[in-house]
Amino acid sequence: MTDDMTQTYVIDVIIVGAGICGLMAARVLKDAGKEVILIDKGRSVGGRLATRRIGEGAADHGAQFFTVRTPEFGVYVERWLAEGLVFEWSRGWTDGSLIGTRDGHPRYAVRGGMNQLAKHAGEGLQVFTDVRVKAVRSQLGRWYVDMEGKGQLAASAVLLTPPVPQSLDLVESGGVGLHAEDEAALKAIQYEMCLTAMFLVDRPIFLPSPGAIQRENANIHWIADNRAKGISPEATILTMQATGTYSRQLWDQTDESILNAFRVDVMPILGETRVLDAQLKRWRYSRPVSVYPERTLIARGHGNLLFAGDAFGGPRLEGAVLSGLAAGKVLLDRL
Repeated sequence: MTDDMTQTYVIDVIIVGAGICGLMAARVLKDAGKEVILIDKGRSVGGRLATRRIGEGAADHGAQFFTVRTPEFGVYVERWLAEGLVFEWSRGWTDGSLIGTRDGHPRYAVRGGMNQLAKHAGEGLQVFTDVRVKAVRSQLGRWYVDMEGKGQLAASAVLLTPPVPQSLDLVESGGVGLHAEDEAALKAIQYEMCLTAMFLVDRPIFLPSPGAIQRENANIHWIADNRAKGISPEATILTMQATGTYSRQLWDQTDESILNAFRVDVMPILGETRVLDAQLKRWRYSRPVSVYPERTLIARGHGNLLFAGDAFGGPRLEGAVLSGLAAGKVLLDRL
């Protein structure tokens, strides 16, 4: 990648955001022969499909698992199962007590960590990572994406898949005035924030099989052992996620203070175990709590500008996948 990626010709589609939604949309378009470029500010594809190396181990610190609720998504999951990419991790979780809460509904995880699913989806796609988009603008029927220190790219269409507040900032920076109803619908989408801590510890931790608990009424509502999950065979790393309410309470504190709060909360589980390393991830837009009813929003009055993601048509990883597929199909019809 050069310092200046300024483009001298117009491609078919630029997709901002290389999470699973953007990757699935790009796959639809590329398989139909369209030229697509994805841009992401992260160092890797995946967004909240995030896996981090810590010491000799690894930890999923975004999405922890996924479920299947529609036949359309089930087709992809069956394919991933056959390829050995994903596996059934559990059929529900306990709350750490003797009372079981398993419901028999499969929860799937990814071999090597959740980020491996994004990398699999991104194979063969043209993706620019570690690139920040400054603005998205329209001029004479073309779309331009301005990047920090990297020039600009031009395309016939743009798909925005970041969390909606970030997408709105990009079009506002580019002077794109949205239709009032579209703007209102997008601004109505709300997200829950989530603080996630990862503790590398010096010995195995006992958590009920298969190595995770979900505590609905606790500040730290999710605790998982990445060794038991199978993605960290060389080290025991706990992933812990706070509720949205507790995350908001702690959000403006220092990382050290937040990690100490996590440590105090899970002390009964840690016991005499020593924490060798503690890391924090702040997900400002971890989960949509209100969604747009359709799988994608086509901006009225602006040609080929689309919005998509897990806040469109349904949340969770499944919602993001289905939104990406829908957006890709809409763009094929419009190009």
